[in-house]
Amino acid sequence: METRTILRPDGSQAGEAPDLSEETLRRLFRGMLAIRVMDRRLLNLQRQGRIGFYGTATGEEAAVIGSAAALRETDWIFPALRQGGALVYRGFSLAKYVAQCIGNSLDPLKGRQMPCHASSREHRTVGWSSVIGTQLSQAAGAAMAARIRGDDTVVAGYLGDGASSTPEFHVALNFAAVYRAPAVFFCQNNQWAISVPFSRQTASGGIAEKAVAYGIPGERVDGNDVLAVYAAATEAAERARAGEGPTLLEFLTYRRRGHSSSDDPTRYREEAEVEEWEAKDPIERFARYLTSRGILDDGSRSEAEAGIEEEVPPPPKRR
Repeated sequence: METRTILRPDGSQAGEAPDLSEETLRRLFRGMLAIRVMDRRLLNLQRQGRIGFYGTATGEEAAVIGSAAALRETDWIFPALRQGGALVYRGFSLAKYVAQCIGNSLDPLKGRQMPCHASSREHRTVGWSSVIGTQLSQAAGAAMAARIRGDDTVVAGYLGDGASSTPEFHVALNFAAVYRAPAVFFCQNNQWAISVPFSRQTASGGIAEKAVAYGIPGERVDGNDVLAVYAAATEAAERARAGEGPTLLEFLTYRRRGHSSSDDPTRYREEAEVEEWEAKDPIERFARYLTSRGILDDGSRSEAEAGIEEEVPPPPKRR
């Protein structure tokens, strides 16, 4: 199966880019930057003992933001561990996201969920479960409810490559396919399910080709190319909204840090592998493209990052 790519690692175009306004392109870039800033700040808080747990999405920013941007605000998201940036992209404040990780009085959930398990009815994002894959059958059910109501809501179910080995994955895809539920399944194949490499995850050539068994479209996408992710996700959402049923998209990307703040990836993978994927950094790739179009420069990038930093509140004082 070929991999859809629009931007090469150097930022040059390899295919036709979606017709997006400069405002939207800037928003995509800012959304990716927000994830990088969140990861840095919140991982530091975890190391200081101020929050109990954190899972980063560094290196996977394009897969998160590109897919979230392709959805309407009225669509529902059923996330996994690394899609906190999708919730923030939808307008959930960084201050509230940090408060949720801390579990203080500013936390909208009032400490009733684990760190990184943020949710918001207003932003149509459901809290994820640490039980791998459960969100997929829930997403299929919610999509079926939308079909029964007759509205045009699309439901997105996110998963990692590890979740593709769970019963929930097969139940969700089969149910959604049979009943043509308006669902899209976004698999962030970041090559590692904790310490299990993707080579040990499946005997097939990839995740996307599993769609054939369910009679639905499947496509492999360069997950470090935000424009390719956006284009593929938009097409999948449009098919679902038109009553054509679900789609399985596989975003090829890489988890640059540990599975979570409790994990040490140096124990099971080579540094050379990490360096190889660092050269494909999704933020730098998109930045080069925006710079070539005159949309971004060093000053505007620094200004955007500083603005995000200001939105993240300082850690609470220790008593």
